[in-house]
Amino acid sequence: MIKIKMSPIQLGRGKNWLRYFQYEEERDTPSDTRNILLIIFTLVAAVTFQAGVNPPGGVWQETNGEHIAGRAIYASDKQAYYVFLIFNTLAFSNSILVILSLTHKFPFHFEICVATISMAVTYGSSIFAVSPDDSVRFRYILITAAGPFVFRFLVLIFNLLLRKHVQSQNLLPESDSVRG
Repeated sequence: MIKIKMSPIQLGRGKNWLRYFQYEEERDTPSDTRNILLIIFTLVAAVTFQAGVNPPGGVWQETNGEHIAGRAIYASDKQAYYVFLIFNTLAFSNSILVILSLTHKFPFHFEICVATISMAVTYGSSIFAVSPDDSVRFRYILITAAGPFVFRFLVLIFNLLLRKHVQSQNLLPESDSVRG
């Protein structure tokens, strides 16, 4: 039998693991950071997509007096189910926004957009299929899905207006800009 001696990574006394793995601008390249973020947000998109397609507790298998086959079992507790749907949709939508932002100007960006939007439509149709009919609550889910995109757009507009205001006050040279 071969024994392998594993030695732990030595960080030294007083080193903090959290600080060791935090982002450091001098050490971490933008390319590495973008790749790590793509991995993380792709994982978030996959997990939230799966949770929307196959909700916790599964779906009813048979129709009886109270339940319809194919509807989410978890929807029996409407408040808890809609809290789940809203936050799951928020995480899914936010991850889609980050993936599209990080892949901007990539080769095949158009194809990435088509695939990502198709996945979002599939997510939406699956939650509509397994959720009970309640159009008022679906408005909240649609607003939640649009939220990260609207918020990011507003931040970009605000930064554009702020940059123009600062430039008009001659406080900032033309080449500098306010980042968003």
